[in-house]
Amino acid sequence: MSPTPAQLSEERAGVIYAALAYGLWGIMPVYWRALDEVSAFEITAHRVVWSALFLAIVTMARGHIGRVLAAVRDPRMLGTLAITGTLISGNWLLYIYCVETDQLVEASLGYYITPLVSFALGMMFFGERISRLRAACIALASIGLVLQIAALGHIPWIAPALAISFGLYGYLRKRTVIAALDGLLVETMILLPIALGFLAWWRAHGTGAFPVGNTFHNILLVGAGPVTAIPLSLFAAGARRVSMTTLGFLQYLAPSITLLMAVFGFGEAFSQIDLISFGCVWAALVIVAVESRFPAPSRA
Repeated sequence: MSPTPAQLSEERAGVIYAALAYGLWGIMPVYWRALDEVSAFEITAHRVVWSALFLAIVTMARGHIGRVLAAVRDPRMLGTLAITGTLISGNWLLYIYCVETDQLVEASLGYYITPLVSFALGMMFFGERISRLRAACIALASIGLVLQIAALGHIPWIAPALAISFGLYGYLRKRTVIAALDGLLVETMILLPIALGFLAWWRAHGTGAFPVGNTFHNILLVGAGPVTAIPLSLFAAGARRVSMTTLGFLQYLAPSITLLMAVFGFGEAFSQIDLISFGCVWAALVIVAVESRFPAPSRA
């Protein structure tokens, strides 16, 4: 049955929303790089604080406070969101650290392998079955990482850490029945006392960047709230309107943009071993994408 004009319009809108979200995530390093005088730890604390405030305002404006309060009364959901909040804040911290230390190439690799890590996590922790082809793709991506280890002489921990933290975050949130922005509000509210405690400590010892820093940095730190929430809102709007296959293809926009920016904009090195490692991952992703688009026919 052919899709109706209304369905096609919704699909097009969904693609635009999702592409905008991934595009914003892809250029996000420019924002964090403008805060190069502020430590990654302090930026992350501000990101939690201003995200919580911004999301609280948005949630009240949307009339969803009752929904959020109902969610936090569920001890199991509250515990899960405490875990996911810790995972996503750790992911934020590590990504900003990559921006500050010129390691965006490895960060991009981490987000490229995230879907493959998600397959592996689903198989190991959630009893999901995956095809032999996807298992081979996980192995192929693992070969890329092993080659990097052999060439570098040490474990490239950033890419796996980013992939595992975001993969676990995605799986746990997928199994938590709460809207994207409502869940992020609860996550940041749980972390808010810790973030405020660190900021108060730095302020008391005269080492904090806010509000004693320059005005531009202060504006950027406060803006970390909207910068965090807006792409997520666009992503949620897109995800509701497009198929998982389409969303799967679009998700590679962000690491692709970041990789190009890192190499051609920030002058990071992209060695031959990087090319081989990325090549293994890219090949695995192409195979997964083709398999998702053209699944094998079922047997009678």
